This record gives sequence, structure tokens and C-alpha cells, in this order.
Amino acid sequence: MQRLAAVLGKDGQTVDVMQTPISWVLVTALWAYKIRKAVQFDFVDFSTLAARCHDCHEELRLNRRLAAALYLDVVAITGSADQPSLDGAGEAIEYAVRMHAFSQQSLWSSRLALHRLTTADIDQLAILMAHFHQAAAVAGGSSSAGTPASIRQTAEETLALIDSRITGSVQRQQLARITDWQILQHQQLDALFTLRKTQGQVRECHGDLHSGNILTEHGEVIPFDCLEFAVQLRWIDVLSEMAFISMDLQCHARPDLANRLLNQYLEITGDYEGVPVLRYYEVQRALVRCKVALLRNDQHVSDAGPAMTPAQQARDYLAFSAEHCVAPPGAILITHGYSGSGKSTVSGCVATIVGAIRIRSDVERKRLHGITAGAGAGAVAAAAPDGGIYAQAGTTLTYQRLGVLARGVLAAGLPVVIDAAFLKRDQRGLFERLARELGVPFLILDCQASDATLRTRLAARSQDVSDADVTVLVNQMAHADALSPDELKTTIVFDSGLVATTQALMEFIAPVLRRLNIRTNPVPPAAAGAFQGGGVMDRPT
Repeated sequence: MQRLAAVLGKDGQTVDVMQTPISWVLVTALWAYKIRKAVQFDFVDFSTLAARCHDCHEELRLNRRLAAALYLDVVAITGSADQPSLDGAGEAIEYAVRMHAFSQQSLWSSRLALHRLTTADIDQLAILMAHFHQAAAVAGGSSSAGTPASIRQTAEETLALIDSRITGSVQRQQLARITDWQILQHQQLDALFTLRKTQGQVRECHGDLHSGNILTEHGEVIPFDCLEFAVQLRWIDVLSEMAFISMDLQCHARPDLANRLLNQYLEITGDYEGVPVLRYYEVQRALVRCKVALLRNDQHVSDAGPAMTPAQQARDYLAFSAEHCVAPPGAILITHGYSGSGKSTVSGCVATIVGAIRIRSDVERKRLHGITAGAGAGAVAAAAPDGGIYAQAGTTLTYQRLGVLARGVLAAGLPVVIDAAFLKRDQRGLFERLARELGVPFLILDCQASDATLRTRLAARSQDVSDADVTVLVNQMAHADALSPDELKTTIVFDSGLVATTQALMEFIAPVLRRLNIRTNPVPPAAAGAFQGGGVMDRPT
């Protein structure tokens, strides 16, 4: 590689040489050249030139799905090992994928380290991946991809490689715990794995979606370096893909961003029934990163920086996997309030704080009627406040659907926040009974604002998913059932007419949640931005 680097730098250009367990990457000011190593592992075989050439063309083809502007072509390396040439005369001795070079500071791994990854980045990735997955090729019924047997085989191979390389007593205890948990998970999830394959949720994905393979340049989020060399690791459940970046964000101490990403993605796709597989896949993805770190350690290759060796990385990923074998306590939190009272803003912040899955009635109501989940106001033909999809039958169906989805989320060991008006006692009772049945805490987030504030907000709405206007508000006020004395015992009141921050909200609500045995996530100062909500009053007993 040093000979080729010298050729690339012959005009005085600086050439950075980097490597992974399976590739070399040479980077100049304008271009990057990725060259496969002649290696053979259980998951990849690059032992022949023909195999490396094929993989280069596959990388180009597959990465152009998400990063067309980044990937240029495949170039032949000719000449000899002592005197290599790019696209020179003679037969190829090697091949390289040529890409546009980019600043390492653009990588999400760097942006995370510098606290520069934003919620706008997260939202853009959620939208991008949701649409990418919806358009991706679906694994055929005869394919082994996504079947319980193939999932189990991949998991066992990963554990076997880790087992062959770890020696510490703590790590061996963690691995034993993970192994036992994995066996139990397969018993519990095999039927769901099969169902998701049947439903078309196993698709040709990116396959390697972690922060080192995502960049933001000129405001555009670009996932690159997809997993082209192992078909069985690319044709996967779409939620396995999202679990990878979710795990990675958590390992970078940003569970708030992981939660936002998953909630934005699920809101677009509606794939809440797949939530029970998320924890399993997060553990598996951490184990994959542990395996990669161990391979780097074998080759004395490090991309972790001076503060973190590959061996340390491997230990951290293994610890994450072991910790995530235990699900946190579940909980049901529902909002309550008129249109414009700040329910969606408050519920989003609370979901971040407790690491909950948020489900919105405005979105699910439209989805039930075949209307695009992200459709804003105006997507539904004008109707009376209780007409069209907002008629009593549609409302009853919507709340029943919310209950079904909530039950699935809770079965996965996650808290759930239901963002809906809940202006009727029977609507609230449906979820109160569910919480009692499942033995989880129940909390009402009562969002309030002055009449003038409500009317001003509704009049100013343009792109909101809700279709509510002032006429709807007046109708709500006329027919709402007030919270009963018993309900008020499990209610927190938010005056959303005041401005607060996520951090302030967390400082207020965290003690309440701890009393209810609801775990809270730390919210970094960088995430504690302003939101319309606050002026809170604690009323649980």
C-alpha cells in the first residue's frame, strides 16, 4: 500500500493510509480508494483477485442506492507490487473503489465525539431510512434470509468467534449470560421472526449502519459503506438495521438520540408490531461490533483513537450486550388535553426521558384509513368535528388500535407513551385497565393552556399531522369528561403556555418517575433545548 500511496502522492499530495480488518483505504485531497485485503474469515472470502474484483463492483452498485454522489467507479491497479499504477497498461493486479473524499469530521462518529450531532441529523436519517426500507427489495419466500435458522446461525457464529478470543473472567461470565439469554430469546421470538419474513420485513438493507458509516456534509445525511460482501448479513429485518444505529448511539452515551431516531422511524413506517425484536437485535449488533473490535485487535488495527484500544472497545460492547439482556420496567403514560395544548411536544420529551416508544393517535387514525402517516393537516377532506374519520366509530377503532400496539411494546419490555386527547373517561380507562392487567405503572400527562393560547396555536398550524382547528376545539370543550378524583392521583399537570427546557422537565418529572419505578435516561446538556411545555405541577400521591 505504501508504494501505491507514493504514486498517489507524487505531486506532493498528502495521502492518508487507513485500514480495516478487510480493506485498505488511501485518501487524497479529492479521492479515496478502497482496496480489499486478500483475507479469508468465516464471514468473508477475499482470497482471490476475482472475488475482490466482484466485491468492488458490488460495493459500487449497492452504495449508489444511498450515496450515489459519493461513489464514482471501480479502477484497476496495474503494473507490479513494486511499481503499481492506477488504470495503467497491462493486466490488473488489484482493484479499488474510487470515491469522493470527505472530511473525517463529517462522520457521525466524529460529530458524536464533538457533541455536534443534531436532532436535525437524526430526523433526516429516520426519514431517509424509512423510505429506503419501504422501497428496498423484499426477500423471497424461498430465501433463507431472515428465517429463525439463519438468524440463529449468524448469532451462534458471532458468539463462537468472541468465545475464542476473550479470556477475562468478567467477560466470560457476561458471555455465558448472553448465551443463555439468546437461547431463550430464540424460543420466544422464532414465531415473530417467521411472521416478519412472511410480511416482507426482511429486505436488502444497508447492513452496516453505525456512526462510522454515516456522514453529514452540506446539511445532507449520507449512509455509505454498506455491507456488500456478505449477502446473509445484508438481507435482514429492517429493524435489525435500525437496531444497529440505535445501539451505536446508546454506546456513544446518547440514548436520547437513539430514542428519537426509533420513534421518528416507527411513526413513518408504522412498524410497531416489530418492536419486540428490537432489543434482541440491539444485543446482536453490539456483539458484531465486539467481534470486529477483536479482529482489529488480532491485526493490531485501531480506529478508536488513543483513548480507546480495540480490546477496550470489545469489552465495552460485550458489557452493553450483557446489560441489555435485562429489560427495564415497563410503564404506560398517556397524554390528556385539548388540541393545541402541547401534548405532542410534551409526550416527545417524556418519551426521550424514559426511553419509551411513543404512539400518536393522529398518525395511527390516518394510517387505519389508508392515509399517509406523515400527511399534514388538509390531507383529510373537511368534515364536522365528529364526522368522517373522526366519527365515533373511527375514534373507537383508533383507541383500540392504540391499545393493541401499546400491549406489544410493553411485551417487548419497553415503556409506552400514548399521545392522544383522551378526553373521554372510557378511553383513559382502556389503558388504565391494561396497566393493571400487566402490572406496570400508569400515569396521565395532563397538558393545559389558556383558551387564547389554544386558539392561537390552532390558527397558526399549517403542516401539523393533526387536522384540528378552532371548531374542533370548541366541540372538545363541550363534550370532554373531566378527570376524576381517582385519575388525578396519577396525573401530572403541565402548563404548556410557559417555555421550559427538556432538562428542566426532566428535573421535575424524574423524581415522580422514580417513585413509580420508571427508569429515566440522562439527557445531555446538548439535548436540553427549549420546548413549549413546563410550568408543571406534581399531583401523583
